[in-house]
Amino acid sequence: MAVYTEVSDEALAGFLAEYDIGKLIAFRGIAEGVENSNYALRTEAGDFILTLYEKRVVPADLPWFLGLMEHLAERGIPCPLPVHGRDGQALRVLCGRQAAITTFLPGVWPRRVRLAHCAPLGAALAALHLAGRDYAPQRVNALGPASWASLFARAAGDADHIRPGLRAEIEAALHGILKAWPEDLPRGQIHADLFPDNVFFLDGKLSGLIDFYFAATELFAYDLAICLNAWCFEPDYSFNVTKARALLGAYDAARPLLQAERAALPVLCQGAALRFVLTRLFDWINTPPGALVTRKDPLDYVRRLRFNLAAKDASAYGL
Repeated sequence: MAVYTEVSDEALAGFLAEYDIGKLIAFRGIAEGVENSNYALRTEAGDFILTLYEKRVVPADLPWFLGLMEHLAERGIPCPLPVHGRDGQALRVLCGRQAAITTFLPGVWPRRVRLAHCAPLGAALAALHLAGRDYAPQRVNALGPASWASLFARAAGDADHIRPGLRAEIEAALHGILKAWPEDLPRGQIHADLFPDNVFFLDGKLSGLIDFYFAATELFAYDLAICLNAWCFEPDYSFNVTKARALLGAYDAARPLLQAERAALPVLCQGAALRFVLTRLFDWINTPPGALVTRKDPLDYVRRLRFNLAAKDASAYGL
């Protein structure tokens, strides 16, 4: 989450007049994240999140995202529920941006991932994949493997300014990963960005999954690989196989992994790490000055990528 577009008091008042959620009590920007402009909103009806869609979000995709969240929420997945206005629409325009209000989920995201977080995450991810199987509309993963070469080309010229030799390292990894990438694995609706700051816990239990704006119809095991990268590395970049085993075990108990998915886990984890190297590299170079946003260091994921490139098989992840 972040703030790129400032919302005036007058604009907000006109926007809220389209809803039956009571008078405004409090409103503030949320600086975490890098993609959309997000605000915490409190009205007489309770707490909400207001999102103005920016950057990589294609306006034509927004009904798909909002529809997926409604679909999952109806099936018991603890995710934000889009709020419909008096006209029945959940999507409208604010300050020249497509915008929507969603329900607020209680809880706190884990600033330090502990073993106790990993099994609930694995179970929730499997539940999400299973709940989304009857959501018929599909969305191509705009940041999937087909996009990586062009994304790298847009940032490659500045890569060595961040660290000498980075361009060649990424280029070699990209070539090898794309060559080995699997295609014939089970697929469906995935979250594609389930980092710790998108998962809430309350009283020791997982209470919410948020930020579905990278969701897509993609390989289920790729979503799992994203989580392994995001949740199972320690601050010193060592891989915690105990956390990985807990995450994978809980997922597998709910949605058993095929042998082909297990065998593909190293290259899927390589690809998941590379995807975030590339988008963080691009954002590091192109984030506008003065934006209320927390940039993320691409080298963080370069270190994870190196571990995954060295993994010989799924045993590196505890399987």
